Amino acid sequence: MDNSFWALVGLILFFVIIFYVRGPQKVGKTLDDRAVRIRQEIEEARELKEEAKQQLAEYQRRRREAEVEAQDILAAAKREAALMLEDAQRRNEEYITRRTAMAEAKIAQAETDAIAEVRASAVDLAVEAAAKILAERQAAEGGRFINESIAAVRKNLN
Repeated sequence: MDNSFWALVGLILFFVIIFYVRGPQKVGKTLDDRAVRIRQEIEEARELKEEAKQQLAEYQRRRREAEVEAQDILAAAKREAALMLEDAQRRNEEYITRRTAMAEAKIAQAETDAIAEVRASAVDLAVEAAAKILAERQAAEGGRFINESIAAVRKNLN
């Protein structure tokens, strides 16, 4: 009885014990359970992939909506800026018109004041000249006639 015989006996006993404790059934059951678990994980991964695709589509839709909204806001801001610029130009033109009208009115008033001043000076000079002339002519008649004449000239010239 050599070692090969005892190795064969040990091997046969090993197989008998494995069949007795139902080893192949347990291995098969373990492999089947593992296959079921792998199928479940694959199905769960597919569901997660679909959910991720849906979320991606939703985020892309939101991004497009946000871009459209940003463009609308930008367009509205440009329109508002243009309106503000037009309003500022209109107000500037009105301001210039008012200032021009005020300057023209001041010039006209100064012109009127200058004419009135020249007339007043002319009247005063005329009165003085008339008084001098009358004084020379009527030196003998007295001061009454001169005073009456000066008053009449002042009344007529003013």
